[in-house]
Amino acid sequence: MSAATKPADYPGAHLRLVSDRAAGGSSGITLSGVSKTYRSRDGDVPSLKPLDFHINEGEFFVVVGPSGCGKSTLLKMISGLLAPSTGEILVDGEPVTKPHGNVGIVFQNALLLPWRNILGNVMLPIDMKKLPRAEFLVRAKALLKLVGLEGFEKKLPWQLSGGMQQRASICRALVHDPKIMLMDEPFGALDAMTREKMNVELMRIQRETGKTVLLITHSIPEAVFLADRVLVMTERPGAIAAIYDVPLPRPRSLDSMADPAFTDLVQRIRKHFFTQSALD
Repeated sequence: MSAATKPADYPGAHLRLVSDRAAGGSSGITLSGVSKTYRSRDGDVPSLKPLDFHINEGEFFVVVGPSGCGKSTLLKMISGLLAPSTGEILVDGEPVTKPHGNVGIVFQNALLLPWRNILGNVMLPIDMKKLPRAEFLVRAKALLKLVGLEGFEKKLPWQLSGGMQQRASICRALVHDPKIMLMDEPFGALDAMTREKMNVELMRIQRETGKTVLLITHSIPEAVFLADRVLVMTERPGAIAAIYDVPLPRPRSLDSMADPAFTDLVQRIRKHFFTQSALD
């Protein structure tokens, strides 16, 4: 049986895809009293109540909750794109006060530049950050091989399927070797069969790269299938309803969805929303 935990209980030539950087200080991501309130002409609009939780280094952590509960706001604050109204966010013990280079972000749509070929799109962060192009070109090609896009480097985005485009966007998020990958409903625009395949692919990529992944989704089965732990959020203003450990062994296949532990946890999480509005 899965256990729900209350928020208070969580305080070159040869490419190495698993980053060997040493973490400084406390590893992982820590949120302490982090909230967000937006100002408007009609007054303050609370988006997130104070949140306290920790994401371990190398963990696959998934956040699920209703539309408008502040999930995307949470992701933006961890990336440094948005400042919290209260509290502190630490990445490897360092406060997040501005956008930082330790994250790669994958959005719901691939957002590939139509005039750049696939390799050019993957290399976009390297060009923007003015990093050594020759060095990271090796990494970009290795990542494309990792996700099954070897041989498609010179194709334009429109020549690839939606799932292949999203694989390229994952490579783009990883090419500068960030420690953390933030994913905002990355497969929401895909059909059900492609989405399942991408879930399996994403788990393999995470396992082979060793990245810390924070993924946001509306899908409870997707959350349970992918996660080491699932954070369940309430309606806006978002708060932590529960954090569940996922008892399924890794590596996982789609057959894991038939495991009684999987169906049990999906049902337990779904019950959180019986007294709220639907997820979508």
